[in-house]
Amino acid sequence: MSAKSSISELDAQIEKLKERRRLLIVKSAERFARAATKAGLAEMELPDEALDQIIAEIAARFRKEEKRTAGGAASQAPRPADSGTGTPAAVSHDG
Repeated sequence: MSAKSSISELDAQIEKLKERRRLLIVKSAERFARAATKAGLAEMELPDEALDQIIAEIAARFRKEEKRTAGGAASQAPRPADSGTGTPAAVSHDG
């Protein structure tokens, strides 16, 4: 196997990985868009800063839960991805 063909194979693998990454980002964006729409955030006139703060608060909450369960505490059963439950009071900034 020549060095040139090895480089070509690596370049092809890199391109495949880049495409896979793009697809994962799109899927993730679609998932968050669905969640925001379900929660009613998509219809609210919220500035980007408020949305950023809401998402940061949600992430912090789940990081705390993740640390608790990883730290040896009793693990909860995973929730269904589309449970539709939440705390609207915590995310309502339309006031």
